[in-house]
Amino acid sequence: MKITFYGHASLGIQVNDVHILVDPFISGNPKASHINLEALKADYILITHAHQDHILDVEAIAKRTGAVLVSNYEIILHFEKLGLEGHPMNHGGSWSFDFGTVKYVNAIHTSSFPDGSYGGQPGGFVIEGEHKNIYIAGDTALTFDMKLIPLQTKLDLAILPIGNNFTMGVDDAILASDFVECDKVLGIHYDTFGYIEIDHTEAKQKFFEKGKDLMLLEIGDFIEL
Repeated sequence: MKITFYGHASLGIQVNDVHILVDPFISGNPKASHINLEALKADYILITHAHQDHILDVEAIAKRTGAVLVSNYEIILHFEKLGLEGHPMNHGGSWSFDFGTVKYVNAIHTSSFPDGSYGGQPGGFVIEGEHKNIYIAGDTALTFDMKLIPLQTKLDLAILPIGNNFTMGVDDAILASDFVECDKVLGIHYDTFGYIEIDHTEAKQKFFEKGKDLMLLEIGDFIEL
């Protein structure tokens, strides 16, 4: 499993020959200006919630690639009206796709489209594929619901927001990694704009002191599990 960071909360996940994008917000992020949107492959696009900094490039990429969208019912209904193909989910539900199993789990946040219309309830994803299991928290506060995840799934990686203000900060993300019983963490949702800028050295040190590994990738870099 190959995971590429495209800035903010945008990710590319490759499982065998299947390409998955998560929350594509690239064209609107000056820090990701070197990423060629037209070159990105997508068989699926996973969307955690409807805020613009998570859906900005969904329509353009899906129309070009024919990707299947996976999200909550309201978000899928919105994009189906635009002619896109989607697979609706809701909290607690899971589905087996050709790349593995996806479970839609709780997130504590808000969710509305840029025009203010209702975007359903926000969520995260637990993905089990290619003998590797990952948790994509989406935009969320720390929540005890995270403790349910390791009761069913042993994680190899937790992908957690760490920018604070709109989501968990570093300290709460450390607790979240305890809750999901995964000490290997990929940080997202930080540095894109002023409210969520962080001190990288301090963040990594705090995780290190708790015996955990916080990875902060450069935009376009990847890890392999």
